[in-house]
Amino acid sequence: MSLLTHVLACLFGVGSWVAINGMWVELPLIVSAIPEAWLLPSYLTVIIQMANIGPLFVTLMHRFKPGALDERPVIYGIVGLGVVATFLLAFLWRRRTLVGDSEHSVALLVLSFLLSVVDCTSSVTFLPFMMRLPPQYLTTYFTGEGLSGLIPALVALVQGVGMVQCRNATLGLQGNETQLGNSSLGYGAWELEAHYQPANFSAQTFFLFLSAMMVVCLAAFLLLNFHPDVAREHKSQRYLSGTGVGGEKGEVGLGLQSAAPEQKPMLDILEDQRVEPRSSFGKGTYCRLEVLFIFMVLAWVNALTNAVLPSVQSYSCLPYGNQAYHLAATMAAVANPVACFIAMFVPIRSLTLMALLTLTGTGFGAYIMAMAALSPCPLLVHSPSGTAMIVITWILFVLTLSYVKVIIGIILRDEGHSALVWCGAVVQLGSMVGAMSMFPLVSVYGFFTSGHPCNTKCPK
Repeated sequence: MSLLTHVLACLFGVGSWVAINGMWVELPLIVSAIPEAWLLPSYLTVIIQMANIGPLFVTLMHRFKPGALDERPVIYGIVGLGVVATFLLAFLWRRRTLVGDSEHSVALLVLSFLLSVVDCTSSVTFLPFMMRLPPQYLTTYFTGEGLSGLIPALVALVQGVGMVQCRNATLGLQGNETQLGNSSLGYGAWELEAHYQPANFSAQTFFLFLSAMMVVCLAAFLLLNFHPDVAREHKSQRYLSGTGVGGEKGEVGLGLQSAAPEQKPMLDILEDQRVEPRSSFGKGTYCRLEVLFIFMVLAWVNALTNAVLPSVQSYSCLPYGNQAYHLAATMAAVANPVACFIAMFVPIRSLTLMALLTLTGTGFGAYIMAMAALSPCPLLVHSPSGTAMIVITWILFVLTLSYVKVIIGIILRDEGHSALVWCGAVVQLGSMVGAMSMFPLVSVYGFFTSGHPCNTKCPK
């Protein structure tokens, strides 16, 4: 294995969702300067789902026009679009446009849509491209995809986004949250107000950083295609074409019902010929029921991790204090690449283990959802053990289900290029269903009530 290829695969993965993840973590800083204010998260949710037109087009092309679409030009196009859009966002996010009788951030919303198209389409193009490299680099790619959430979160943490200082409303005194916040039971604790501290650097600088990250992703993709040391690790033309004549389009055009087998020694080929495929999907390793189970788990896991639970993270954590909220968000972002790193050395393909981990992760998610529903007075709200439990639960939730996602990616990678295209499509489908399910509960009906970072009033 080449260390250079691992680094490039990781940097390539970072570019998959870094733009939209960066938008989400920067929300507390930009909402105060735009007319949409805190309606922007609701707009973003709808915009991201509209952007699924990108992966839908790619998936349909692979299904009904085999061989007509090579993912490499698409990747060049969407990553280049991401570079330009994030750069323009740095200078246009404040601009207001009069629409009818009211002002709106049209430039911000349009650029957010373009970035959503970039990131959503990456799910059905980046993964299939990784078929061109040996299997071990797929896990490295997933690690980079996990870092696409962690890196913006850490930069926003350094920036000071959402940092709250609790001040006494009467005396104007300043105090540390752990002394005057929820952990204090004195009368003064009920008089505290939250004051958001100014950022250490501007939103413009942050968006320029995101543009730089997209440039790094583009450079990594170029090197994965053209660097001599990496080129030696690419699959041979015979593997890509299945015939040795048709070039790379043969693999790119694999439909749902076919997949080109990997080159193997003659004895292995004879042995494979004696094993009857269990289904027409991929290489026939899994029967139709098992394939359906894998994709159902994939959709469920992505619905929970990408949409359902993130939409209630503030409700589940903020009653325990601002420190608990930031710690849960940061450590959960760390858990994602850690799970990918574990899968790199312990890639267990057992469907039984996958089911057990999915049930376990769903259990952690159920606890988080219950605490969000009980907000602003969840269990043990005045106890340090309650704070520890919600933070640890978030970490274990992301850790277990991220491992499941990586293992499913490894399983489907073994089934061929077409399986990875469908993998990306199901990821987006699960995320879309999860987001559209939570949108009315959170933004329309107001089912959840937010806690106060400094002054949660609950029975002891």
